[in-house]
Amino acid sequence: MTVEKQAGSPGNQTEKLMTGTQAVAQAVRLADVDVTAAYPIRPYDGVMQAVAKLIADGDLDAEYIVAEGEHSQFEICKHASAVGSRVFVGSSGVGWMYAMESLAVTPTLRLPVVAMIGNRALDDPGAFGVEHNDAMAVRDLGWQLFWVEDAQECFDATLMAYRVGEDSRVSFPVGLGVDGAFITHSQTLLKIPDQEMVDEFLPPYDLGDRLLHPDNPISIAPQANEDWVMEIRKQTDDAAHRVKDVIREAHADFRRIFGRGGGNPFFEEYMTEDADYVLFGMGSLGLPAKVMVRRLRDQGQKVGFVRLKWFRPFPDEELAEVLTRFKAVGIVDRDYSYGSPKQGGVLFTDLRAALYDSEVRPKLVNFIGGLGGRELTPEMMDDMADTTRRAAEGESVPTVRWIGVRE
Repeated sequence: MTVEKQAGSPGNQTEKLMTGTQAVAQAVRLADVDVTAAYPIRPYDGVMQAVAKLIADGDLDAEYIVAEGEHSQFEICKHASAVGSRVFVGSSGVGWMYAMESLAVTPTLRLPVVAMIGNRALDDPGAFGVEHNDAMAVRDLGWQLFWVEDAQECFDATLMAYRVGEDSRVSFPVGLGVDGAFITHSQTLLKIPDQEMVDEFLPPYDLGDRLLHPDNPISIAPQANEDWVMEIRKQTDDAAHRVKDVIREAHADFRRIFGRGGGNPFFEEYMTEDADYVLFGMGSLGLPAKVMVRRLRDQGQKVGFVRLKWFRPFPDEELAEVLTRFKAVGIVDRDYSYGSPKQGGVLFTDLRAALYDSEVRPKLVNFIGGLGGRELTPEMMDDMADTTRRAAEGESVPTVRWIGVRE
């Protein structure tokens, strides 16, 4: 089903009812991607089907290569990127893991591949439901990671990924975390701009003097052994320090051209102005968390919600400035990190480190829930909010709790 009408926002934009994967495909079309490689695995496969249809219908002129597996899929796009092609690729769960060798070398080669990760639980046991550990496996390798809330943000973040990743000051791959089923297959109304607006925001792909071409003799993936590895790592670290400024610039342009995106490029605050305590999380958690906040606000509770968008680079200083306003923060992790400090989740551990230097720190409590695609019900949301409220009032509560586990 498709519903079209003129949208009441800047420029020439139309509204269509689409799933998250269809929204990503529309962004791929408007970004004028040159090469994509595909191999089916749920819930990512919806986007490869949507891109294939765009090519078949003549709406996108791109090379569509069907790989024999995820490793080849990512190698194809990595090499296409090196010779000057704008690329798109994606996978989910264990498929993302199968491509790990390629995923590890792409950031250090400084190739701005854009990938959609349809988040799903890693085997075993096999499950199609959402967890974030698949995408998080590359969090320390140089991949920039953005978690989306809905189909509109699928579209917007795809364009943002190309703009940020391809910037010559960055040149890193960018992964879009898209919660399986909750976002990949759920339909929402989506504002789609025209080609002229996108071209204003997204310049042509240009590797400059790093283009792999016979007329430009350079080395790609040299065997440096012990002698130059430290220097190469430090160059990559220097680029990582520049990413936040590039994101800020891209975000400002996005708001100016498309009229949306919020005031903060790294995270969203919801009803936090006078909040005593907040929940904190990312991805499809946004919808039930906002419903919970409105419901508890009607009951007189001073609760808010902060949704993280960019997980890498992690906005440590920016979050510290905001979260120290509150008495307690409840971090909701749709992931696990076995053996980590306090046996907490990944978000919890990163946020504790980000707030370490703050003179005033809120009480942090961690909730691990929604694993394997289990729904975070209103009762669970209320339970997490109540525990965080009690922590804000000085009551002793468990530092880490698994939510909704059957006895």
